[in-house]
Amino acid sequence: MELAFVIEKLVLITVLFLITLGIAAYATLAERKIAGFIQGRVGPHRAGPSGLLQPLADGGKMFFKEEIIPSQANATLFIIGPSLALLTASIGSAVIPWGKTLTIGDRVIELQVADINVGILYVFGVVALGVYGIMIGGWSSNNKYSLMGAIRAASQNISYEVAMGLSIIALLMVTGTLSLKEIAEQQDGFWANGWFTWNIFKQPLAFLIFLICAFAECNRTPFDLPESENELIAGYHTEYSGFKMGAFMFSEYINMFVSSAVMSTLYFGGYNFPFMHDLGLSDNWIAILGIIALFAKIFFFIFFFMWIRWTIPRFRYDQLMNLGWKTLIPLAIANIVITGIWMTIKDLI
Repeated sequence: MELAFVIEKLVLITVLFLITLGIAAYATLAERKIAGFIQGRVGPHRAGPSGLLQPLADGGKMFFKEEIIPSQANATLFIIGPSLALLTASIGSAVIPWGKTLTIGDRVIELQVADINVGILYVFGVVALGVYGIMIGGWSSNNKYSLMGAIRAASQNISYEVAMGLSIIALLMVTGTLSLKEIAEQQDGFWANGWFTWNIFKQPLAFLIFLICAFAECNRTPFDLPESENELIAGYHTEYSGFKMGAFMFSEYINMFVSSAVMSTLYFGGYNFPFMHDLGLSDNWIAILGIIALFAKIFFFIFFFMWIRWTIPRFRYDQLMNLGWKTLIPLAIANIVITGIWMTIKDLI
């Protein structure tokens, strides 16, 4: 393996990790600002100009705050829980293609940490592992509210992973690949051969199901039953404080960032944007503009996550389960059947 290749990947991993942490940190500020706007308030505005230093102030407070481990808790697992949640959230972005290749001198740099041919399965595997951090944290706290929140999180994630996986099957039938890079390349530009190339136009129902399941997987309102404050105090992280509490919070916002990136890649063209080949620019400039376009889509979805949180009330738990098992799963199966029929008719024609 070439040394230059290893250095490229290490630089890409470092930059991606820092961007992920930065977006997660300032997503907390954006959340509070959007909540303030919707509720007719100002939001954080004292730490720095317009509150821009608020995430740094919050991070400093959590970092220096006293770390408390309950006397009856399992200390080892109590520490492993938030660490595992943060780790699994951070590695989910490894297979996402962030742009076209960049050419610097005689080097062609891939803007993707790992181009594996089963990228979607990797994402689903990481998502499935993420719930273990919540379960371990809730169980090790030796607190009934934490345990109830952890059980809710586990059952909720299992339920909605089924519908999410079924929604992806219809998309795979259309794309014929599990590679996120190939799916992004198939959506080149926006319009080709008299038809839209983005998958949102080919699989709108699959996207809607995937979007709803993403809210549930990220424990976002109206699916935030694992940490519903008015019932379980703070759910699975009731006993946590300081940096470990921050790790759970960061993992939630990182999951939201990764989910937005996956949705943008699968259904909205990823780094592709309309008329990208009609600008007459070099490949490097198109790649840079593609990165900007992808992050614009990601920020839109993050805003959408936050907008829904401060607009729609929380479901009851029976409503959440009924939606997952009795509505989304049958819809996903019906979408697979319809997609199969459509593809068969298309081939015959």
